[in-house]
Amino acid sequence: MKKIALIFLAVLMMGVGSVPASAQKYGTTADSTECIKYLSFYLEHFKLKNYDEAIPQWRKAYKYCPPTASQNMLIHGTSLMRMLINKNSRNVIYRDELIDSLMTLHDVRAEYYPKYAVTVMNNKGLDLVNFVKDDPQKLYDELSKIIDFNKSKTRPSIYVNYFNAVNLLYGNGVLNAEAVMANYSKCVDYLSAYDPKKEREKEEVDKVKEAIENILIASQVASCDNLIELYTPRFAENPDDAALASNIVKMMSMAEDCMDNDLYLNAVNTMHRVEPSHTSAYFLFKLYSSRGDVDQALKFIDEAIAYPESDDLTDADYYLQAATFALTEGRYVYANNAASKVPALDPSLAGKAYIILGTVWGSQVCKGNDIDKRAPYWVAVDYMMKAKKADPSLAEEANQSIARYSQYYPQTGDAFMYDLTDGMSYTVSCNGMRAVTTVRTQK
Repeated sequence: MKKIALIFLAVLMMGVGSVPASAQKYGTTADSTECIKYLSFYLEHFKLKNYDEAIPQWRKAYKYCPPTASQNMLIHGTSLMRMLINKNSRNVIYRDELIDSLMTLHDVRAEYYPKYAVTVMNNKGLDLVNFVKDDPQKLYDELSKIIDFNKSKTRPSIYVNYFNAVNLLYGNGVLNAEAVMANYSKCVDYLSAYDPKKEREKEEVDKVKEAIENILIASQVASCDNLIELYTPRFAENPDDAALASNIVKMMSMAEDCMDNDLYLNAVNTMHRVEPSHTSAYFLFKLYSSRGDVDQALKFIDEAIAYPESDDLTDADYYLQAATFALTEGRYVYANNAASKVPALDPSLAGKAYIILGTVWGSQVCKGNDIDKRAPYWVAVDYMMKAKKADPSLAEEANQSIARYSQYYPQTGDAFMYDLTDGMSYTVSCNGMRAVTTVRTQK
């Protein structure tokens, strides 16, 4: 206590001995002595980490001192309030009062020390996220003010919690779809304007953008009409922005029936023109396949596969999609060649690839004698047998095809006329495709 008294005396001599300026800083003549006294008392305890003793002294300092007396008084006050909030987590009423006091301290500091206002508002946002996370309305209202104040200088992590509150309010019927999309656009615009100083900060911004996109997708607000309305003016202003184009393509690809429009077409072409990659080539495949332009679609899926950046699993998926599309368009040779590549690249997709191969062969109309015309069904059944072995979940589909194709096996007598009997090896050549199979006849 003697040490505290000495400190108080020293501060008092500096504070009130020099009159007008110091009197203005520490308050009126009546309060300045009390202000200086309790500033010194709480500060000594605070430095020694005697927080329980510091709190009542700090409260008196805050009572008697104007905000201009000490910025540290406000900073230390936020630390003490956080400790009290955590300490009184079960006392709901008192805890809420402490949270309100904490927010007030942030506001006071931002008002009287505007040089630090951005930092203060970001700190306030983090405290809101930590202590008001179960009240989406309050979180939305307060974080909105912070984001509107700080704009592109808002801490990136705040946006995730803000937009999650937006989503919860939408789910509760408080906000409509237009409000959700407007808030999404605001967050992304400010994040895009954020100036990261380090690589770590850039990575954080990218993760936050992705998190916000995932929340939007989960909300199911992102209808095609909403996306077109949101992105059309932004893309018109920045037609060469590869990041924006990529975001547009990603969002519209996830929306239902949202690829057959000019915005999607232009965004995909920007992606591929500015930053060509297997991903941009794949999206062009999706675009042209949805429009029925078979040649262009297959051209771009081939290009996507050719990029060395795509790994085996990605290539297997590309081949399977290409084969499926080619099959529906009657491009049997392409479908056969593409599906044949899948099992070696990704065994988990082998069953689906074999189904396609079996369907390709079961769809052939071949020239030649009766055996030549029926032999493709042997190959079709071979692949269907392999399909259900590779993927038991496909057994029902495969068995149905086997039953259908086996009806077209030649009769035993007809096969005998060509010196063929069950079990013999047979090479089928049809419409530019070849396969080795086994003779089977109807019993």
